[in-house]
Amino acid sequence: MIIVQAPLRCSFFGGGTDFPEFYEEHGGCVLTTAINKYIYVIVKPRFDNKIRVTYRKAELVKSVKDVKHEIVRECLKHVGIKGGIEVITIGDVPAGTGLGSSSAVTVGVLKALYAYVGREMDAEQLALTACYIEREMLHKPIGVQDQYISAYGGFRFFEFTKGRIGGLKIPVETLFDHLLLFYTGISRDSSKILEIQSKNTRKNTAILLTMRGMASQAIGNPQFGELLDESWQLKKQLGPISSPKIDKWYEKAIKAGATGGKILGAGGGGFLLFYCPTNKKQAVRKALFRLTEIPISPEPDGAKVILNYRT
Repeated sequence: MIIVQAPLRCSFFGGGTDFPEFYEEHGGCVLTTAINKYIYVIVKPRFDNKIRVTYRKAELVKSVKDVKHEIVRECLKHVGIKGGIEVITIGDVPAGTGLGSSSAVTVGVLKALYAYVGREMDAEQLALTACYIEREMLHKPIGVQDQYISAYGGFRFFEFTKGRIGGLKIPVETLFDHLLLFYTGISRDSSKILEIQSKNTRKNTAILLTMRGMASQAIGNPQFGELLDESWQLKKQLGPISSPKIDKWYEKAIKAGATGGKILGAGGGGFLLFYCPTNKKQAVRKALFRLTEIPISPEPDGAKVILNYRT
């Protein structure tokens, strides 16, 4: 039995500039962090040659091509496993809520399947392969930052250019002392929002260039919260990212003392992240008492095998 733990993430700056459609022409960069919320992937052999996949649903099929969970199916194909296996995925948070869970599943499943066949994958290989499966095999309209942060872990600045992706690990210091994360209770299909953003990339070039610059500007900046607010105001111009309900919650948090924040991921729902002085955190919690706060802390490691038991 193999168990892999792949971290989810909170992305602060540069989202949208990690689409190849943008960074291959202009260059892109993001500031993002892995957090202590995870996707767990369990892989074990079966007594027969069938394939069982368990997630929100359960599948039992005779052939890889019949697996309906598209990420698991393509990962099985890529690794070359044809049967006699069980794959189980479990998440700490609901899917479609902006913490990068889809890409963490891809990273986690790949890591687990490669461990299952006795092969090692370093973080770079893992991220590149996850990007290939999601973008090239499944044609998902997504960027590449989520795969990289789940594979590498830590608090990182990633720079994307044509033919090269580089990363820099940054000390977390007191960053998490200022963060508050709230679940809005709204899940959504991020692919539809991301597809609109992807199609509008050329039209939104000026906005994305400004957002790209903020990613490096924010590192160690005492005005981190104010920059986050500025970036959020720009991000809302990229597509149907906010809503009257989200705007109302955001305004309440700012009035209570938060200096900035954003909806994580593609937008439309999911998790609201705020940056605020430590002495204002209680007031922000009170202002958003109807939402569920999710405590978070930094995760220094990327996807890793936490159990490898062979009978």
